[in-house]
Amino acid sequence: MTSMILPWDKITADLSNLEIIIDPIQLTKLSLDYYHFSPILYEKLKDKRGNLVVRPTNEDEIIQIAQTCLNYKIPLTVRGAGTGNYGQCIPLEGGIILDTTKMSQIPWIEPGLACVEPGVKMAAFDKKAREIGWELRMAPSTYRIATIGGFIGGGSMGMGSITYGQLRDRGNVQALRIVTLEEEPCIIELRGDEVQKVNHAYGTNGIITQLELPLAPAYPWAEIIVVFDEFMTAARFGQALGDSDGMVKKLITVHAAPICPYLTGLNDYLPLGKHCALLMVSEYDLDAFHELVSEYQGEITYLKTAQEASKGTSLLEFTWNHTTLHARSVDPTLTYLQTFYFTLEKVEHFYHYFGDEVMIHLEFIKVNGKTIPAGLQLIKFTTEERLNEIIKYHEEQGAGIANPHTYILEDGGRKIIDFAQLNFKKQVDPYGLMNPGKMAAWGKE
Repeated sequence: MTSMILPWDKITADLSNLEIIIDPIQLTKLSLDYYHFSPILYEKLKDKRGNLVVRPTNEDEIIQIAQTCLNYKIPLTVRGAGTGNYGQCIPLEGGIILDTTKMSQIPWIEPGLACVEPGVKMAAFDKKAREIGWELRMAPSTYRIATIGGFIGGGSMGMGSITYGQLRDRGNVQALRIVTLEEEPCIIELRGDEVQKVNHAYGTNGIITQLELPLAPAYPWAEIIVVFDEFMTAARFGQALGDSDGMVKKLITVHAAPICPYLTGLNDYLPLGKHCALLMVSEYDLDAFHELVSEYQGEITYLKTAQEASKGTSLLEFTWNHTTLHARSVDPTLTYLQTFYFTLEKVEHFYHYFGDEVMIHLEFIKVNGKTIPAGLQLIKFTTEERLNEIIKYHEEQGAGIANPHTYILEDGGRKIIDFAQLNFKKQVDPYGLMNPGKMAAWGKE
């Protein structure tokens, strides 16, 4: 599957009724994502480019693109806003990049459920949904610019995961419509558990054209910073807030003190040497929240009502992988990990064992009905060998690593072959044209 020998002039002519981008600067921009967070991925992916970008506006145009790819056996990579971190949307073998950002219609929103096209931006959707008192269940720190289709294809969790868990948890995606790359492309609708065939599959086995998502009741989210003298006190506070069923919350982030100076936009609220919690809590629960802060001897340095927070930069912008973004803007030698600690005892062990080499950043999430601490630690990168040693030690101590230094679907979080996704790819992409090279199991049976 070598794109160099394809007749690109003829292919471009076949798609001339669509918006096509071939400008080298734009092509480079639309071939890449935030893979450079990983020095390992940077070396492997920095030179990868598509041959052209096509921006469809509807399902019929997607079918036309799919048929063109089949006619010429062209690799096809689907892209949203490109805010991923693992090279999910970077084409390894050139070909066509299908940019979904022009597919941004919202066919309907009802109480508790909505139907959207994949290019709808998450923040724009929430603005509309809140008109009837609802919002997305979860969203990444790239919420302002990320697309819903891109999040389903390449994301996994974010703000809201303290209540609703991970995207792959049953019920978080109701239905998907996809276009296939069979000999004659067709539309397939997946419902219920069938959505897992495509959910978080990096676009390797279907072009998402429409999604139905269950929604969450929209609360007025107060945004709050609480600081602590001791890291483990901050961590225990985060766990206690997560376990407090009577308080509605959307975000519980805890940063160890060495991370705080990297969050330059919050310097006025983060005293030097203090550890901090960045939070989104329902305004209706602030009385109970203040009692919890007092119990753990925290100090509130920042509190904005939902209305006040809507006028500035949200605290979300300093959490999840935006923490990594801010830190790397100060020190580009930093990288990161993604870890399921499961217990505070493990958090405390790793905090003392690694010291400042691994700066702990916690995000509390719901897993199987229980609040657990997960981590997006900042790593002072020295060598790939040392990074692998750090990963290995975490795993030996019982932590789960979702490795952000690989673009291979199976090698990231789950560490297993998903036979439902593999078998579905055999059905809908028999030539292996969709995002080739990302699904390790493909072609190895």
